[in-house]
Amino acid sequence: MIVEAGHYALVLAFALALFNSVIPFWGIRAHDDRLMATAPSVALVQFLFVATAFGALVYAHVTSDFSVLNVVENSHSAKPLIYKIAGVWGNHEGSMLLWVLILATFSALVACASRAMPQDLHAAVLGVQSWISAAFLLFILLTSNPFTRVVNPPMEGMGLNPLLQDPGLAIHPPLLYLGYVGLSISFSFAAAALICRRIDAVWARLVRPWTLLAWMFLTLGIAMGSYWSYYTLGWGGFWFWDPVENASLMPWLAATALVHSTAVMEKREALKIWTIFLAILGFSLSLMGTFLVRSGILTSVHSFAVDPRRGIFILGILVLFIGGSLALFAWRANDLKQGGVFAPVSREGALVLNNLVLSIACATVLVGTLYPLALQSLTGAKISVGAPFFNATFVPLFLPLFLIMPIGQMLAWKRGSLLGAVQRLIVACLAGLAAMLIFAAWHGAPVTSIVIGGLAVFTIVGAISDVVRRVAIGGSIGENFHRAIGLPRSTWGTAIAHAGIGVTLLGLAATGWGVEKVLVIKPGDVVPVGPYELVVKDFGAEQGPNYSAKFAHVNIRSGGVKIGSIDPALRFYPVRRTSRAEAGIATLGLGQVYVSITSSGANGTYDARMYWKPLVVLIWFGAIIMALGGFVSLSDRRFRIGAARRIQRIVAAPQPAE
Repeated sequence: MIVEAGHYALVLAFALALFNSVIPFWGIRAHDDRLMATAPSVALVQFLFVATAFGALVYAHVTSDFSVLNVVENSHSAKPLIYKIAGVWGNHEGSMLLWVLILATFSALVACASRAMPQDLHAAVLGVQSWISAAFLLFILLTSNPFTRVVNPPMEGMGLNPLLQDPGLAIHPPLLYLGYVGLSISFSFAAAALICRRIDAVWARLVRPWTLLAWMFLTLGIAMGSYWSYYTLGWGGFWFWDPVENASLMPWLAATALVHSTAVMEKREALKIWTIFLAILGFSLSLMGTFLVRSGILTSVHSFAVDPRRGIFILGILVLFIGGSLALFAWRANDLKQGGVFAPVSREGALVLNNLVLSIACATVLVGTLYPLALQSLTGAKISVGAPFFNATFVPLFLPLFLIMPIGQMLAWKRGSLLGAVQRLIVACLAGLAAMLIFAAWHGAPVTSIVIGGLAVFTIVGAISDVVRRVAIGGSIGENFHRAIGLPRSTWGTAIAHAGIGVTLLGLAATGWGVEKVLVIKPGDVVPVGPYELVVKDFGAEQGPNYSAKFAHVNIRSGGVKIGSIDPALRFYPVRRTSRAEAGIATLGLGQVYVSITSSGANGTYDARMYWKPLVVLIWFGAIIMALGGFVSLSDRRFRIGAARRIQRIVAAPQPAE
């Protein structure tokens, strides 16, 4: 009965989405406040129905209700509870329901933010969100029903894909979806602004926190996915330029550009056309990622579905929203008048250059991802565009950003001095050069790693220098402390986020002086890896709740003294008849010793990969710092009350006739 209630709740949510996609716009057209006022209430009720449906599917998985096909195909009674819950979104149907739940959650949050927005803009945003909700609810009901019953229920389920039976799965998809779907709010704000002709600094102030929130979740989601693949797949890498990995990177690049572009629009009412376009582009790239994962055109560890009919349906959704939004964008182009002007050498100019580099980098990833697919569909030829292409094109384009960021922070708004900005960064430049000398002396690191490492240190110190320049301008320690407290939180957030990017870059640079060994191991072997010795003590076996495992017990020694141990394993899941490696990882300072066994050989040996990865922890620690910077910026009072106060000061002008 609970399962049927969940299915019925989805149908009701779809009906409410249809209602909210029509009535608010009718109210806007007729200038009827009562019709526009229905949008928030309907959005909240729609959220309750979608949450009910999601809760029903969670209940079916937790109770192992094998009368539901989704549970049969993705669960098992012996599976630990955490994986039963994570299995809800570890498949196509459940992940789409999570997608719609997050969409409804964001709509509900916007519905509760009515005091900060003009009523017509508020209603239009919720109306556009309802268009998106209606499209995906229809997709679920027609092609991807998670509540489909089985006529003759089996006694046991098939279990979840072993690669997905990991705590990271319980975190990575929800975070990534919060970023993906969060960009729908920026898209809805852009479409609503075009419909209501409200494209100004107030709009930029309203949309910026939502974009920043989506950017934060997308940053954490990508970082969690990177770490999950790093320790679960057993390859020892953290980014493989997989097309689906690229599909999450491209919206992140667009969202990063959008956050900076809204800052310029809010300050000078400039870059209106570009900001609206970026808001459309960010969500369009999210939709494209959804299409790639679920269309069946890719074979990837990330892929959820191989049914082309579902892909065609999502392609229709993609064409509808991208094509419709771009048509609306072209129709309202005359309303997007030039705002305030600024000198090329200024904070605004640096942000424009930042946007240009990010956009070119995003376009490079897009071409490298889609070109093989387009070529195969047109000619039948199959080619692979992998790491060499992206490293040779994306990396040289992206690295200049780390020079732009500290310099841009030091420039004044409207008109700045490039020489003055560079002079304020003398300490950062010296720190970067000193770091390069240290890295050059560190076991003869490659030139590329030396340069990138120095650039990372320059970025970190440059981000800190901006805050120090604003705070330490003389006076007592107490006065400096009060100035630090008085700084806008957005200033602190910007500095923290930029420093986090530098920390991640430093971790990436350190990969150049890591150590990798691929060999056959047996008990008693002593293998030097970097500054440590790995001693293979013995092999063993263990029985898990739904798997059996063979493992190697490896001790880590430094200077002849044991400092740790790890147990890399090879797990076998009998229900799925599938094996996967479970890497053994020991974090030593900011580096990691990493061992993975891949297959057993003759005479009681194992094929193994052993790594020493100095500073590798900084890659993911930097992402956390970036997200922390976003959170600090979000806590700025300007984002909570500034827009509302500014709206109150504006006398509402009559709406132009259509």
